[in-house]
Amino acid sequence: MREAVGLAAYHAGEWQTAIAELRTYHRMTGLQSHLAVLADCERALGRPERAIDLFRGADREKLDRSVAIELLIVAAGARGDLGQKDAAVAMLQVPELTADSPEPWAARLRYAYADALLAVGRREEAREWFSRAADLDSEGETDAAERLLELDGVVIEGDEEDEESPVEDIAAGPGAPGAVPARPDTDLTGGDSEPDEDTDVDDQDDDDQDDEDEDDDLDGDASHDDEDDDLDDEDDDRDRGGDARYGEGDDLAEDELTDDEARVVADQARSGETGSAGGTSGATGGEPVRGSESDQ
Repeated sequence: MREAVGLAAYHAGEWQTAIAELRTYHRMTGLQSHLAVLADCERALGRPERAIDLFRGADREKLDRSVAIELLIVAAGARGDLGQKDAAVAMLQVPELTADSPEPWAARLRYAYADALLAVGRREEAREWFSRAADLDSEGETDAAERLLELDGVVIEGDEEDEESPVEDIAAGPGAPGAVPARPDTDLTGGDSEPDEDTDVDDQDDDDQDDEDEDDDLDGDASHDDEDDDLDDEDDDRDRGGDARYGEGDDLAEDELTDDEARVVADQARSGETGSAGGTSGATGGEPVRGSESDQ
């Protein structure tokens, strides 16, 4: 993911983000596969010295050949940014320059050399190398053919009116920031995008089972919930009066004595007489009878 984000940022011109992500990718993997991209980002940020430092510090014997060539091209361009145009020409005079290789970097190397020659005023030599670059550039990765026509004074009608798109800027030849081919080390297009039917069936079965379990829980708990409600009602009745027949809270039942009546009955029981409360108390310990309102 860090590599993918870094390369996407490079193509979008987010140079600082590309540097941060690709450096992290290199630290995580131990690879140095995007040194040319990092150097090109430094150059695009106006720091050609750092691009040259990356070229100097790279162990080119351990680098892939294409990475080493692309890093060389970027470093030569950084020399040109610093005004060291002759040094740029000298840097690009490597054995791979004259090799008839089918590799994409061969056309790009010749294009960079032709551009460097043109920068120092060596026009005829530049034309020759633009031509040799176009011979190898069957995929059209550079605009060597257009540059060759330009040197010959050929102008194609409508070219001046056409607006350059960001894609054309990126696909331009070496010497422009963002021109380094930035390809990931791993294939990011692999993988099975089709859903797994077995997995879908299993997931549906699991969902159905969960629904059944939920229904069982609801059915099984219903009877227990009713019993719990009954027990709660009985507990509430005990809290209020000790028995459900006594009704609500602090209200007295019809056969329940007040404190005053209880004291009168107790006095009658001790004296064996019938008090003013109108109640009787026999030796058998019968129930006292509540007196009239006037007696109370």
